[in-house]
Amino acid sequence: MAILIDTSLLIAYERGQLELTSHVTGREHEEVFLSAISASELLHGAHRATDAAVRTRRLAFVEAVLARFPVLEIDLEVARAHAALWSDLAHKGEMIGAHDAWIAALCIARNLTLATANTREFSRVAGLAIENWLNPGTNSS
Repeated sequence: MAILIDTSLLIAYERGQLELTSHVTGREHEEVFLSAISASELLHGAHRATDAAVRTRRLAFVEAVLARFPVLEIDLEVARAHAALWSDLAHKGEMIGAHDAWIAALCIARNLTLATANTREFSRVAGLAIENWLNPGTNSS
C-alpha cells in the first residue's frame, strides 16, 4: 500500500522531532506521497514567518520536501469521497478540520495509508488506515 505523509509529520521533521528516513527505509516498494493540501499548509506556514531569514529557511525546507515527494491533487474521485466522508462525520457529530477531511478523503479515494501525528482527528474517519510515526504504538486501520 502507498503512503501519504501528513503535514503534522513534515512540521515535526522540520523541527528535528522526527527522522523521516527511518520510517521509509525498508519500505522502498511502497510509494510515498504528499497532498496538495499539505503543500499549501507548509507554504502558508513559510509565508507567515515575519522574519525574512526564517521565511527563507522555511521556504527552502518546503521546496526540498516538494521536490522529494510527488504531490497528489484533488480531483472528482477525491471530491466524491470527501462529500461522503463529510456527510458521515457531520451525521455522527464527529467533524474534523476541513483540511484534514480533504486529506482523509484523498487517502480513501486512492487507497493510501495516512502517516500522521494527528491520530485524534483522523481516527474518527471510518476505513482510514493510519500510521502514527511520532508514536508508533497508536497505529490503526
